Amino acid sequence: MKIEIINGPNLNLLGMREPDIYGKESFVDYLETLKAEFPHVDFSYFQSNIEGELIDKIQEAGFGSDGIVLNAGGYTHTSIALRDAIKAVPAPVVEVHISNVHARESFRHQSLLSPVCAGVIAGFGTDSYRLATEALLKITTRTQNHHS
Repeated sequence: MKIEIINGPNLNLLGMREPDIYGKESFVDYLETLKAEFPHVDFSYFQSNIEGELIDKIQEAGFGSDGIVLNAGGYTHTSIALRDAIKAVPAPVVEVHISNVHARESFRHQSLLSPVCAGVIAGFGTDSYRLATEALLKITTRTQNHHS
């Protein structure tokens, strides 16, 4: 099972940026915890602050992995191009947010990505990535059993 984790803008600052909202742990440190919890999953990780690079990675991973965990950061609310990239690939995508976006500013309440994702997990800190991984494992198992 191969899962690509893609983080968007400002997520390279986890552990330093607004720790009261995003926590004090860097994503690279958290990724080691995730790998230890799911030793049978081959995780790849990519982060960029650039929309086009995120699109390129979704296109690559969407055809080369079993699923994508995507935290598009602020692009969640603005990027039709990311939405189109998600829609164009066969791999299921789970949208993830560390914070509860619905408890924050009103502009964060709408996601352009949610309608084309397999699901959305928000508000559980970095544990949202673990929950997304579990969801992808269930989705792919269900799909594999359905095609058997």
